[in-house]
Amino acid sequence: MAAADPKVTALAASRSLNPCPELVTDAEFLASPFCDPRDVVQVKYEMVRRVRVDKVSVAEAARAFGYCRQTFYEIAAALDAGGPMALVPGKPGPKGPRKLTEAVMTRVEEWTRDAPVPGARALAVRVEAEFGFTVHPRSIERALARRREAQEDGDTRARSWTGLCYRVC
Repeated sequence: MAAADPKVTALAASRSLNPCPELVTDAEFLASPFCDPRDVVQVKYEMVRRVRVDKVSVAEAARAFGYCRQTFYEIAAALDAGGPMALVPGKPGPKGPRKLTEAVMTRVEEWTRDAPVPGARALAVRVEAEFGFTVHPRSIERALARRREAQEDGDTRARSWTGLCYRVC
């Protein structure tokens, strides 16, 4: 069995491994010894550069780099807003709470200020009664702990990411 390519390992670890390098057909890109179709950040950057600097049409560049036109515009906007680091795909999975949203947690915190302090089970029952969905008591405990930690640290940053993962493959 052959040893794994260290560049592929590094790209995979940084979530920058292009899942469809075979879709990159741009002749200039493939002819360059520096350019690597396995590096999704490089592919995205070169696609935008090809349109803006080399004046290739959006449709032609998107097709040559394995994307659709709509995704080209999303990538270009991300590049403009955040630079090359914005081209690195984010972590997969949910980006925030689905049930215990800011509004729900604000209400839960109001309930915890009442005397006597209700337990997590009682809070889960109140959430179901008021908001119409069930939530595990342990989820409430963890969410309250995260909010306390954030308040203590003064952490008010918004955590969001816009996915740019639409591919032709």
